[in-house]
Amino acid sequence: PHGADRELIAIEDLLVEGMELTGEECGKNPEPVNRSSDLVYVIYTSGSTGKPKGVMIEHASLINRLHWMEQRIPFGAEDVILQKTPYTFDVSLWELFSWAIQGATVCFLEPGGEKDPATIAETVEANGVTAIHFVPSMLGAFLEYIEHSGAAGKMRSVRRVFASGEALMTEHVRRFNRLLGTEGATLHNLYGPTEATVEVAYYDCPADQEPESIPIGKPIDNVKLYILDHKDRLQPIGVPGELHIGGDCVARGYVNRKELTEEKFVADPYAAGGRMYRTGDLARWLPDGNIEYMGRID
Repeated sequence: PHGADRELIAIEDLLVEGMELTGEECGKNPEPVNRSSDLVYVIYTSGSTGKPKGVMIEHASLINRLHWMEQRIPFGAEDVILQKTPYTFDVSLWELFSWAIQGATVCFLEPGGEKDPATIAETVEANGVTAIHFVPSMLGAFLEYIEHSGAAGKMRSVRRVFASGEALMTEHVRRFNRLLGTEGATLHNLYGPTEATVEVAYYDCPADQEPESIPIGKPIDNVKLYILDHKDRLQPIGVPGELHIGGDCVARGYVNRKELTEEKFVADPYAAGGRMYRTGDLARWLPDGNIEYMGRID
């Protein structure tokens, strides 16, 4: 601003000696050096073990997840996505990037605001937020606040709510439909471990019925979900087994954990040259093609 105490620095003064660029070079695009198999991020997760391990995710895996959402649950210029997940959790990835890919808007929640239902509701109302994510336990606390504070009116702009990270319960769906579903909002249950790039399965919760349990759903694009016995044989409908994940979502492995990587990321016997991740989750196929999560094997 005019009159402010500012120091002006010329960009050319910052160039390293011997690396000055000519006018012609300044007009050129950088040479493409990156590949889809390059790492896009490493996020540490402890899972059910309590021992943190760094998960290596490649660009192609993240792009596959973002493109699936673009096709299945598209956003537009009228949408505002609330970015409320700390960047140390992989759910933050679609909050941070989906808006840019699809031409929507992102609204950043104030730091720590994800723990305060009142702050979330006020931010939604003030910014016309249309899409928001909750861990199911926080969704339960948020709906409790909405019901007892009478703040449902602040959520009229919301059209899509996503839940992942924990098991979504029937009570969550029932209360959501009663408080927010009447305004046209829909609830989507997502499932996926960090080792499989954010989420790999989805279930659109019904607004007009109450299932006995909420499935984790069906695989997203370019993802294969297997329910296998201890000898890696496919389990029939209704028979529990360990959920395995294959396809474009599978992580490269763990940072500096060669033995653990070899234990958890194994060859896919049903896809030549493919790999799959052993989740340690117990699940079973339902007759309608959805998968029911049944808890941890360990």
